Amino acid sequence: MKYQFISDSHTHSENSFDGKDSVVMLCDRAYQMGLYSITVTDHCDCNDYYPNNVRQDIEGSIRDTLKARGLYAEKIRIYLGIELGQPTQDRKAAEEALSLGAYDFVLGSLHNLRGEQDFYFLKYNEENAPKLLNRYFEEMMELIEDDRFDSLAHLTYPFRYIAANPSLQITTVQYREQIDEVLNALVRNHKALEVNTSGLRQKIGVTLPDEAILRRFRELGGKYVTVGSDAHRWGDIGAGIEDAFRILQRCGYTHFTVYQKREPEMLPI
Repeated sequence: MKYQFISDSHTHSENSFDGKDSVVMLCDRAYQMGLYSITVTDHCDCNDYYPNNVRQDIEGSIRDTLKARGLYAEKIRIYLGIELGQPTQDRKAAEEALSLGAYDFVLGSLHNLRGEQDFYFLKYNEENAPKLLNRYFEEMMELIEDDRFDSLAHLTYPFRYIAANPSLQITTVQYREQIDEVLNALVRNHKALEVNTSGLRQKIGVTLPDEAILRRFRELGGKYVTVGSDAHRWGDIGAGIEDAFRILQRCGYTHFTVYQKREPEMLPI
């Protein structure tokens, strides 16, 4: 690997509803690849927390991550994380989830709007797509002001699925004003922006967010960027991280961020 401090800060194990492999398998893959660190960030979708007993999955993730940390001591840095989805849709659930472990890192994400399914399941057309996106950015601002996370995950998440219907001709450029509002709020609250590489493995073909938005974040004063594969199986650990580093360098970034005990550590790219 070209880069010394390659770190994957967004990964999912079998303790996520859509994860495939054990924490040990993810960490072993990261070690075999020569990664500097891996953060396990299993899902906690707060709107599903009580109906689907998500607590047991979080407790399993914590247990398995701490076990893996013991097994791989002195070999690779393993950080305990959580992906806190839709925290403003059930603040009590968010509070309880965050009390369960001594997390190193909290990702904040928005997979679905209030009263809607995950963006993955929605059908888009010229009439509903703009309305859904406007609601998305409004709720995203609410999530940022709620202030429970360290890094904002996959800012352009809905576009990953809208891109599957190119006839709609909807791009992030059309939402520049709303995206700037989000980026400014992250800067104001000293939060990180995630470079999520999953889009490189999907039809959209770019990181989430893309290079133009990452450059804009830096222009607006953004300092902290985290990088994650959003892997849901061992084979995707570290996928696209080097590509993300090259993009960040083109945007003028010299460092990226890894979190330990909820504190940012700036590492050279």
